[in-house]
Amino acid sequence: MRANILEIKKQNKIRILKYISRKGSTSKSEISTELKLSMPTTLQYVKELMESGLIEETGSYESTGGRKAKALSVVGDLGYVAGVDITANHLTVVLVNTRKEIVAAERFRMCYAGDMEYNRAVCEKVFSLAEQKEVSREKLMGVGFSYPGIIDSDQEILLRSHILGISNVSLRNWKPLFQIPCSFENDANCAACAELDDASENAVYLSLSNTVGGAVYMHGQLFPGENHKSAEFGHMVIKKDGKTCYCGKKGCADVYCSAAVLQKAGEGNLEDFFEKLRRKDEKILEVWNDYLEDLAVMIVNLRMAFDCDIVLGGYVGGYLEEFRTELDLKILEQNKFDLDTSYVKIGRYKLLSSAYGATRKHIDSFFETI
Repeated sequence: MRANILEIKKQNKIRILKYISRKGSTSKSEISTELKLSMPTTLQYVKELMESGLIEETGSYESTGGRKAKALSVVGDLGYVAGVDITANHLTVVLVNTRKEIVAAERFRMCYAGDMEYNRAVCEKVFSLAEQKEVSREKLMGVGFSYPGIIDSDQEILLRSHILGISNVSLRNWKPLFQIPCSFENDANCAACAELDDASENAVYLSLSNTVGGAVYMHGQLFPGENHKSAEFGHMVIKKDGKTCYCGKKGCADVYCSAAVLQKAGEGNLEDFFEKLRRKDEKILEVWNDYLEDLAVMIVNLRMAFDCDIVLGGYVGGYLEEFRTELDLKILEQNKFDLDTSYVKIGRYKLLSSAYGATRKHIDSFFETI
């Protein structure tokens, strides 16, 4: 009986920790209300978590007439997790603390090789970033890897990556190099974990990078699909008998909505494309208009299928806020069921989203160990 009571207390404290972590900061009354715990129980658990050095007061909320409520947050330096986003030509590394704050980030021009020399170079860059922030190796709790491809996370195998040109690759060679827990996930799923962390229960993430991908967030969890192939939005056909996709089909969204479409028009550089767009280059304006029309079709299709928020990210997503009005007009032309485009959100983390999202599993796992 006593063992059951202790386990219930432990699980409730884990729930509180995860809730505070997800919110960033919150109050005791919010914890009590949202987790359906009595206030005396909440106060006791919060006291114990503070005495254990796991949470702390980080300020006060505005008074509504009585005593100001204290803001509670997870202690930031309990440990750190590295996030690594691997693409064909770049490597992005972030360092995230237990408060889920990005404390350091670097992006390198680095062509994927996949051999031990490449792996060692990645490892060195992770440890170098930690050293720059005076984070000891003992404080590193894990490394999360983001890959552009289909991953079996349980078996730790990269089943297929068109971008990297590889298939059936074991990812376990990373572990001896780091000698700390490593995890592996699809890049779009990682980005979704970052962008949808404080979203409503249901949302769809659309990644607009060198390929088009995404993730489906249902009832507060990512839906992987029965064969780890959920949300391959890039292979939805949006134009019958359209251009041929690398998958062999015609008219796939990937051919029309990937960042590669704009990079090609910008002579290989996405930033150059948007610089020309800002200067009203006629050829670039024509490409952009076509791109927005195709993207609007895709967004509306996802809205019709899922009836929830659509979050736009990836390389192109990082630029869309500036051109939001144009996109909204295209969406409204296509969607006659919604009165506005408030369901369309722009991702916040831009080029860091996949690396950042790759850290989440380790941070959540840390809370399970209290």
